[in-house]
Amino acid sequence: MHPRTRPVTDSREWLRRARSNLARARDDSGIPEVLYEDLCFDCQQAAEKALKAVLVHRSIDFPKVHSISHRIELLELRKVRVPASVKDAAPLTHYAVESR
Repeated sequence: MHPRTRPVTDSREWLRRARSNLARARDDSGIPEVLYEDLCFDCQQAAEKALKAVLVHRSIDFPKVHSISHRIELLELRKVRVPASVKDAAPLTHYAVESR
C-alpha cells in the first residue's frame, strides 16, 4: 500500500479521491481525444465519492451502488441537509454505468 493512501473507511480518503476526480474533470487541457463522456464520468465519481465521505464521516452504512440519488436519500433520511447544487449532480449517475 502506498504510504499516502488511507483505507477507504476514512472519510478524508474519500474526499481526497473526490477532489482527484474533480481535478481531472476540470482539466481536460483542451485535448481533442478526451471524450465528453469521460469528463462526465469523472464528475459523477467526484460527486459520488464526496457523498461517500459524508456518509463515512457520519457512520452511515451504504450499499455498493453507483447512484448519487440513493446516497442523497440516505443522508436526508438521517436529517443531513444536502445542498441543491449537490442534488443537481444526480443525473450524472447515468455516466457511472454507461462509461464502465
